[in-house]
Amino acid sequence: MKVLKFGGTSVGTPQRMHEVAGLITRDADPKIVVLSAVSGTTNTLVQIGEHLRAGKQEAAAEVIENLYGKYKDFILQLVKTEHAREMATAVIEEHFGFLMSLKASGFNAAQEKEVLAQGELLSTKLFYAYLQEKQIDSVLLPALDFMVIDDHKEPVLDKIRENLQKQLSSYSGKKLFITQGFICRNPAGEVDNLKRGGSDYSASLIGGVLNAEEVQIWTDISGMHNNDPRIVKNTYPIARLSFDEAAELAYFGAKILHPSSILPAQKFNVPVRLLNTMEPEAAGTLIGEETDSSGVRALAAKDGITAIKIKSSRMLMAYGFLRTVFEIFERYRTPIDMITTSEVAVSVTIDDNTHLAGILNELGKLGQVEVDSKQAIVCLVGYHLVDQKGIVTRALEALHHIPLRMISYGGSKHNVSILIDEKYKTDALTSLHENLFGGVKA
Repeated sequence: MKVLKFGGTSVGTPQRMHEVAGLITRDADPKIVVLSAVSGTTNTLVQIGEHLRAGKQEAAAEVIENLYGKYKDFILQLVKTEHAREMATAVIEEHFGFLMSLKASGFNAAQEKEVLAQGELLSTKLFYAYLQEKQIDSVLLPALDFMVIDDHKEPVLDKIRENLQKQLSSYSGKKLFITQGFICRNPAGEVDNLKRGGSDYSASLIGGVLNAEEVQIWTDISGMHNNDPRIVKNTYPIARLSFDEAAELAYFGAKILHPSSILPAQKFNVPVRLLNTMEPEAAGTLIGEETDSSGVRALAAKDGITAIKIKSSRMLMAYGFLRTVFEIFERYRTPIDMITTSEVAVSVTIDDNTHLAGILNELGKLGQVEVDSKQAIVCLVGYHLVDQKGIVTRALEALHHIPLRMISYGGSKHNVSILIDEKYKTDALTSLHENLFGGVKA
């Protein structure tokens, strides 16, 4: 069994859906296909939810009508036969009828989650209608029947496995299953979502609990590149990465993959392959236990970072001070990215400023606090970088003309992180690329 996930751009037009159908039927191997919402739909559903939450029913109705019109045009190009169009029309009438019905009722948090779920429900049902028209034997497998989370919003792996195996066993002889990414049910049985990693996370969870042959993540990029191809020239996809390398790159800015999305696959040692829907013959990137070379494999950067420095003589030859600092961030449920310390000061970085005011207020009771906003973390990722000679020297040489705010080395065997002002991000990535990779593929 393979698990294939297709993102929003991969199913963003009727033509793209036709191409996805061709990709998943190239062989007769058993597979579960996980689909995201059609590109742009989720953002529109968020907007609808915001209008309804604010009591702006007419504004919500206008957005719903516009989206409804787009889907009516969508199905005209997606399917051609009368029966298939009736089937597809019934799908959009059902789901847009639900959205319109919310105007007349008090809108709550549970309904907001249901609104967000409509994108994946629409894309999978419409895709299934197209498969039926083409007489492609398949089963629509509702994610809401097997994907569950606990009170802490974490997937319940044993329950997911039990539910999924029960569902699959009821379709003996079937080899092609279509399901939704992102959506799930919470302990109350309400519609909810996985948040972190969305549909990628769904595919990884399914692949992990089923011990699949591999999980394939199909996007519009041919694998994970050795640098950000949007701002640096002469980047290239990396053939193989370890799970740890891929997680580091995803966390520190590689947009192709969410950092949480490969964790279930890593837990069960299921390989993850990153492929391009628009270039299906491209090799992409294979993520597994092993890598194929040492040294710096790739660069990534994450901006929107805030650096916080706490200076206090109470740190000198004292214990428990750092614990007190970390407990403040824990209370505000704000993760820390980087940390450096000296005898009388500690600097940390965060990428979520939601509770910054409260955090600074409490830190101010411990000592003098300084804040630098609009920072960026540039990271070098590779296999066992701490065992490689000269890596940091070459990186610092490449960045000799850029002020460095913090350096983190040794916390991970696979990562060296450097904090700079975000206005230098492009310059830093370009300079490191030229110094470490020669600016071109080796």
